[in-house]
Amino acid sequence: MSDASGSKVLVLVGSLRAASVNRQLAELAIESAPAGATLTLFDRLGELPFYNEDIDNESVDESVVALREAAAASDAALVVTPEYNGSIPGVLKNAIDWLSRPFGDGALKDKPMAVIGAAFGQYGGVWAHDETRKSFGIAGPRVVDDLDLSIPAASLDGKHPRENAEVVERLRDIVGKLVAEIG
Repeated sequence: MSDASGSKVLVLVGSLRAASVNRQLAELAIESAPAGATLTLFDRLGELPFYNEDIDNESVDESVVALREAAAASDAALVVTPEYNGSIPGVLKNAIDWLSRPFGDGALKDKPMAVIGAAFGQYGGVWAHDETRKSFGIAGPRVVDDLDLSIPAASLDGKHPRENAEVVERLRDIVGKLVAEIG
């Protein structure tokens, strides 16, 4: 474990919607970074081609190169995702597939990761969060299972998450603990 000094955390959002509650949570997480830590949103998941081993070569799409470089330059990752039809949004699963390569040595290998988010429904996206942890756990990062936050979107009453003191406190705690996991 280390202090936050110079720590870099990659933030991935599983929703492409500009007004997404999960994007708002990601922005709040960025604002909640402990002193010395930098959280950076990689906002290009929608540009990634579908994973295909045939195109995963020296001429791979620039968006994939950018994602892998952002992951390689990070010390940890925070994934903020909704739940679509009881599971991981396709855009996030595609990013996991790209980040899992080369197999056994992806750009996030052994780096700490937390998965949080909000979703409609009474459980706040627990299924998607669990599936995301499972997929990323196989892909290489060290998923920190006890850093979780699944918010039923209705509990926010249509307000920005920063207007909910409990969400702000829990998110600040999660970000701080994730940064503390950087070794």
